[in-house]
Amino acid sequence: MTKPINSPNNSPNNVLSDVPSVQTNAMPDQQNFAALSAEMVLDALASVGVEEDGRLLVLNSYENRVYQVGRNEAEPVVVKFYRPHRWSDAAILEEHAFVNELMEQEIPVVATLAFDGETLLHYQGFRFAVFPRQGGRAPDIERSDTLEWMGRLMGRIHAIGALKSYTARPTLDMQSFGITPRTWLLENNFIPQELERAWESVSAQALEAVQACYARAGDIATVRLHGDCHSGNVLWTDAGPHFVDFDDSRTGPAIQDLWMLLSGERGDRTRQLSDLLAGYEDFFEFDPRQLHIIEALRTLRLLHYSYWIAMRWDDPAFQLAFPWFNTMHYWQDRILELREQIAAMDEAPLRLF
Repeated sequence: MTKPINSPNNSPNNVLSDVPSVQTNAMPDQQNFAALSAEMVLDALASVGVEEDGRLLVLNSYENRVYQVGRNEAEPVVVKFYRPHRWSDAAILEEHAFVNELMEQEIPVVATLAFDGETLLHYQGFRFAVFPRQGGRAPDIERSDTLEWMGRLMGRIHAIGALKSYTARPTLDMQSFGITPRTWLLENNFIPQELERAWESVSAQALEAVQACYARAGDIATVRLHGDCHSGNVLWTDAGPHFVDFDDSRTGPAIQDLWMLLSGERGDRTRQLSDLLAGYEDFFEFDPRQLHIIEALRTLRLLHYSYWIAMRWDDPAFQLAFPWFNTMHYWQDRILELREQIAAMDEAPLRLF
């Protein structure tokens, strides 16, 4: 049964007054990634004809399992084994197709390799994909010319992303990134009892503020996005930036791929956004109404992050990687964070130069 939600607003039109039930058995079955031995990884590659040389390096990834594998007299490849039940085959193939569209337009992205025309591969119950290795370093986002360059490419990505819509991949919206995570965390008793009322109240207030931000922005167009476009997913080489890891790609407002590249104080973020848009608008029009939802999107991401970890908490890798999760201190910090976000969403949006 769905828990009643304490809302700061008793109006029957309140955004939280009609929340669909989130089943307590919604946590997906976690395939035992521990069974994914080095031998199995190499055997999976051999099954599609990749001649490896036995060198295998585990790469940093929590959501999936990712490895760099050496090859005989060829550049290494990167192989990604997908977490079960997160995406359907159709959703994974939509991501692959989008990245291929971008590559065909000579946008520097890393697309999957195809084997007999297939990019989504299967081995002993696992789904995997193979990518060429892309080297690079973190971009220097303090430089205006770096941001303008990245903005030009992001404008091109969104111009392609606007040409058609996803049908199998979801939309980044208040329901999927805010209401559902909040309800699931409460129903599955992840909030310590001593803090439950405080977190329940502040998260309800935060979602009310998110709704107000969207109301101020009005009707905003959506496009196919990178979805997780922080600086760690941009690799810089002498040829410029390369955008990698479209695993979180979904439909949403274009500003989602821009605000995550901003950091620092308000003045810093204003300058950075202006630099990005100086290149971005060469290829795609920016709707300034989206400035109203930057802090709303940040709030939704924060709520979804706790949900993301909790949904995978029976994966031993998550318990090792996030030992501080679900402690009293963790949820105290989340309450303070949401209060700060409520204040941020009440401020005037960034103003462009």
